[in-house]
Amino acid sequence: MRNFLLFSLRMARYPVTLALATVLAFFSALGLGTAILAIQPVLQNVLSDGKPVRDLPILAADLNAKIAKALPSAISSHLVIPQTIIDRLPRGAYDTALWIFIGLGVLTVLGATSTFLHSYLTQTLVNRVLTNLRRETFRRVLKRPLRDMITQGPTDMVSRVINDTGNMAGAMLNLVGKGFAELTKAVAAVVVALIIDWRLSIIAVVAGGVIGVIIRQLSRRIKKGSRGALERQSDLYRVATESLQGLRVVKVHTAERAEVGRFHKANKKMLRELNRVRLARSLASPLVEAVAIIALGTLALIAIKAMIDNALDPGSFIVSLGALGVAGGALKPLTGILTDVQVGAAAADRLAELLNSVPEPGHGLGLAKLHRHGRSLEFKNVSLTYHNQVRPAVDDISLNIAHGETVAFVGPNGCGKTSLLSLVPRLFEPQEGAVLLDGQNIRDFSVRSLRRQIGVVTQETVLFSATIRQNIAYGAPEANEDDIIEAARKSRALDFIRRLPQGFDTPVAEQGMSLSGGQRQRLAIARAILRNPAILILDEATSMIDAESESQIGEAISEFTRGRTCLIVAHRLSTVVQADRIVVMDQGKVVDIGRHQDLLARCQTYQRLVRTQLVGSEPAPA
Repeated sequence: MRNFLLFSLRMARYPVTLALATVLAFFSALGLGTAILAIQPVLQNVLSDGKPVRDLPILAADLNAKIAKALPSAISSHLVIPQTIIDRLPRGAYDTALWIFIGLGVLTVLGATSTFLHSYLTQTLVNRVLTNLRRETFRRVLKRPLRDMITQGPTDMVSRVINDTGNMAGAMLNLVGKGFAELTKAVAAVVVALIIDWRLSIIAVVAGGVIGVIIRQLSRRIKKGSRGALERQSDLYRVATESLQGLRVVKVHTAERAEVGRFHKANKKMLRELNRVRLARSLASPLVEAVAIIALGTLALIAIKAMIDNALDPGSFIVSLGALGVAGGALKPLTGILTDVQVGAAAADRLAELLNSVPEPGHGLGLAKLHRHGRSLEFKNVSLTYHNQVRPAVDDISLNIAHGETVAFVGPNGCGKTSLLSLVPRLFEPQEGAVLLDGQNIRDFSVRSLRRQIGVVTQETVLFSATIRQNIAYGAPEANEDDIIEAARKSRALDFIRRLPQGFDTPVAEQGMSLSGGQRQRLAIARAILRNPAILILDEATSMIDAESESQIGEAISEFTRGRTCLIVAHRLSTVVQADRIVVMDQGKVVDIGRHQDLLARCQTYQRLVRTQLVGSEPAPA
């Protein structure tokens, strides 16, 4: 609940809207309370002695007397009707009744208008807070370390950003909108009942305390079950997303039944969590109603005894009972509202965990900007071990690469090639050792200034639901049309782009599914070229391109990498041979470094790779 209240306080960022909503809720309750209070003298005159309604001045004086009797003088002096106004009120039975009902009509319109405007402003307020909260949460997700995303998976993060904030918004809207309005009305009605007859009202106040204890106990159970349901809902999103994203694989393997079964299993787990709160939700309303009815019956018995003994006026009893009925009618929705608030509190706790998580290093204020790379890139005794893994992915590697040098990394699958190169843009932080750029530890500088001078093309090409132009210019908003066209030409993507119906304005489907694998990789290469990086990382960048296209792209990359440091993970021999040096890795270690012919002569690991893994390989010497 603490986190929910803290998030709700963010509405204070909009003080004008919040103040207006609060004032309108007060006016709504004031109109209701005054209307109830104004009826009482009329009923009292009719029911007590059967006489016609007295003049307004007399009724106003009676009202002032009740206020003065019920409240301390310091408060009642500000609430009573001034005598100058009383003297000007109309006289006569008909005029009195007419003005009373006109006043009630005005109060009703005032209350209804205030209620409408309060609801309108409250929804505006909550929508603004929700929008800001989602933006802040998503920003924090993007700044979390990549290892957290790999460990927890993106689906849980998406569920928190979208679903949990939605639950928060619903709870906040109920609390600030309906909850505050209904509570204000209930307080106004109770105050009126206390003014008319405090003895009867005490019973209702005691009953309200009992109801509060019941709701508090049930709310704890609801919050616990709601948190479990939110966690299971994240699992449900994950299963559905995996199945739909891999639909091609699902269909060709005729695994539809298996996926439906997997989804059903996750769905049943969520059902169990939802059923955990059904008892509390189901008990809340009937328990509250039972307590209210018992309190009402007790109240009626006491009132009947008092009226028999002539100790209670029937008119006061009816109005007091009506006021308490209004209070009960306003408090009853609070049971459902508090239930929703507990759901929001569970969501708030999950959001707080996300917002309080430690961001990846390198985003702090005051960090120096790294100058453009111009001398060397050095791995100095670096080691990296992934979460829940025993063997290091990178094991005490030291390597110095001169600026402008092209270095190819080869080795068996899982040998640590990609992990090692991931240390350069600080996607992962080494547990030991350091990565030095021009002799300076990259940890000491802004990660943004480091990554802006690195271009990366991976085997798994990532494209966004945008146009071809926007995908190429991704991460380079300052690029103009000529720069985009030139990058497309160098990556050999220009020809197929111009054949598309809308050219560079052609929209790309989700995950780039409207393009072939080779087309997607060419766009990714164009994106890297457009960044004009000082360091270019190509991780299996040509794995989905045919041999002819690779030859053309290889020429473009060779031309583009002049004067740049280029780190390549490749599965084609032609790419490896063109490198200035080849680094052979196995089990997280560097086995050998050299040129192609030298490694063929002396390195058994490289000889085995040439025979078995490198596409287009020549036979190794016997």
